[in-house]
Amino acid sequence: MRYLTVALAKGRLAGKAMELFEQIGISCPEMKDKSSRKLIFVNEELGMRFFLAKANDVPTYVEYGAADIGIVGKDTILEEGRKLYEVLDLKTGKCRMCVCGPESARERLNHHELIRVATKYPRIAKDYFYNRKYQTVEIIKLNGSIELAPIVGLADVIVDIVETGSTLRENGLVVLEEICGLSARMVVNQVSMKRENERISRIIREIQNQLKEEQK
Repeated sequence: MRYLTVALAKGRLAGKAMELFEQIGISCPEMKDKSSRKLIFVNEELGMRFFLAKANDVPTYVEYGAADIGIVGKDTILEEGRKLYEVLDLKTGKCRMCVCGPESARERLNHHELIRVATKYPRIAKDYFYNRKYQTVEIIKLNGSIELAPIVGLADVIVDIVETGSTLRENGLVVLEEICGLSARMVVNQVSMKRENERISRIIREIQNQLKEEQK
C-alpha cells in the first residue's frame, strides 16, 4: 500500500484538521511531540504521512503530487490559482475577504474611479476589480500590516481578510465591499483522485459525516 500524503497549513488550521482526522480514526501520535524536529510524520498502520507547510505552499505541493491531500484556507487557494480539486469545506476558520478603507473611499468605489489598492492578495484583488466590478485599479502588493496603507496615503483602499473587524475599527477603517466568504478547505491532487479514489473518497465521506454530526 502506498502512503497517502497530507499537507497541512501550519498553525491553527493544522491543529483543527488533525482533530477532524482523529475523530474519523486517523491519528498521528508523532505529531503531538512538540520537541520533534521531524518534517514528515508517519502512521505506518494506516499508510498515511503528514507534513506541515507554509499555507501558500500547500496548493503547490498538491498540484505537483508531492501531497495527495491538502488542508488550507480558501484565500490561499484563490490566490495561488493551482490546478487541483477543492472537495470539502471544513467549516472552520471562517472569515471574509473584503475591500476596506476609510468611509470617504466608498464614493470612489461606487463611481468606479481609478484607485490604488494595497493587498497581500493581488490575484484576488485583480479578479474582483477587473472581472467582477470592471473597475480599473492600481494594485500594490504588500506583505505586512495592510491597514497602514490608507492611513499613510499609500493606497485608497485595501483588500484583506476580515475576521471581527476590530483592527479596522481601531484604525478608522470600515468594510466597504465583501468579495467572498472564506474557510478551511480540503484540496486533492487531480491524479491522486483517480489513482486513490477509494481511499480519498472514504476520507471525504467520513469527514463530511463528522461535520454534519457537529452541526446537529
